[in-house]
Amino acid sequence: MARKRPRGEDESAQFAFSRRSFLKTAGVGAAASTVVGVAATATSAPVVLGPDAVSLTLKVNGTAQKVTVEPRVTLLEALRDHLDLTGAKLVCDRGSCGGCTVLLDGEPIDSCLMLAADAEGHEVTTVEGLGSPDHLSPVQRAFVEKDAMQCGFCTPGFVVAATALLAKNPRPSVEQMKEGLAGNLCRCGTYGRIFEAVQAAARAKRG
Repeated sequence: MARKRPRGEDESAQFAFSRRSFLKTAGVGAAASTVVGVAATATSAPVVLGPDAVSLTLKVNGTAQKVTVEPRVTLLEALRDHLDLTGAKLVCDRGSCGGCTVLLDGEPIDSCLMLAADAEGHEVTTVEGLGSPDHLSPVQRAFVEKDAMQCGFCTPGFVVAATALLAKNPRPSVEQMKEGLAGNLCRCGTYGRIFEAVQAAARAKRG
């Protein structure tokens, strides 16, 4: 078994110097961070909401909507329980399945992870805002035509995420679709038909 070589005096001094240097640098960095933090706190005082319910104005699907909710209420809860927009689904409640996907300023987000108060001042689009039963969006129509669903619980989230994907990339490859929809899970396993639907929607949008 190989033995460890004992450190010589020069080597020990080198290690000691390195440790001292590290501690000094860390101390200066910590002090600087503390000063910056104090300065930031002093110049931009946070807005405190609650503990009682507060009135919020959320712009959802192009319309300003008033809700009165406790500060702890998520955007998903506000949409479902206060605005009767039940397309976004409460599934995992931890941002891992994508069933609650909505668009925030055009970007797909998990609405179960955002407080309703933080959505003020932003454009929120739910699956209801993409189309209606009489006037389906290209993505919604393609999901119906390709039968890209089974239980349907994940479908609204996939439709919203696919809409965002095609807005950025009108001609996605299969790999790009997989990457763009990676935040959404289908427990029924209908991924093949979901990808077919996205490709069909892409062709329809291009005319």
